[in-house]
Amino acid sequence: MKVAVIIPAAGASKRYGGKGKKIFETIKGQAVFIKSLELFVNRDDVCQVQLVVAPEDMETMKERYAPTIGFMGIKLTAGGADRTASVRNALAKVDPQAELVCVHDAARPCVSPVWVDAVFAAAARHGSAILAYPVHGTLKTVGPDGAVDQTLPRQAVWEAQTPQVFRRELLLEAYAKAAGPATDDAALVEALGQKVHVVAGDARNIKITTRSDLAIAAAVIDTLPKPKPKATGRGPFDEAQW
Repeated sequence: MKVAVIIPAAGASKRYGGKGKKIFETIKGQAVFIKSLELFVNRDDVCQVQLVVAPEDMETMKERYAPTIGFMGIKLTAGGADRTASVRNALAKVDPQAELVCVHDAARPCVSPVWVDAVFAAAARHGSAILAYPVHGTLKTVGPDGAVDQTLPRQAVWEAQTPQVFRRELLLEAYAKAAGPATDDAALVEALGQKVHVVAGDARNIKITTRSDLAIAAAVIDTLPKPKPKATGRGPFDEAQW
């Protein structure tokens, strides 16, 4: 099934704490958003990749990153007032041949191709699928006074991650009927009464939110699972020949 990929990168990075936006920070010499784009641009099942950027960042993208973006075949789309509006702008430009739409945060560069394969396959089977990771810590709600209100049971509680992948028509309907902004796409699909299949993710799939997250991402990115080499049909004798 052909997949159109939307990479929201239009956030203001208010919680990041740096002088610039987190998507322009570098990991091993590459901008964070480039690392995220690389997850999808060379896949045979991906027919389109859109990078959604804030209007004020459009010139920076065109001036500083034009050669890379052009080589990768990335389509730039202007973002909106919030994440939901940004994804909605991109949905209006999705390639008609796409049967599935994948939304992946630009600030999540630590994803293995193995996990992308798994969530794509699950979405093809079920119509919707997301990466998520079970919560292991103890959860508490805290009141305005800074004191604990209650301790929550963590059984069956998972932290949603991206990629999140849906049948194109389903995601279009979810956004058309959205009552307001949502922090992820699955919440809008759930609001339709549709089930969203969960694919077990990994704690290394962090979203860069603060400056300390950047150091963590740089430390774990080389530890991610690698896909198995594809069979070439050549024998050991052939491998030894030039």
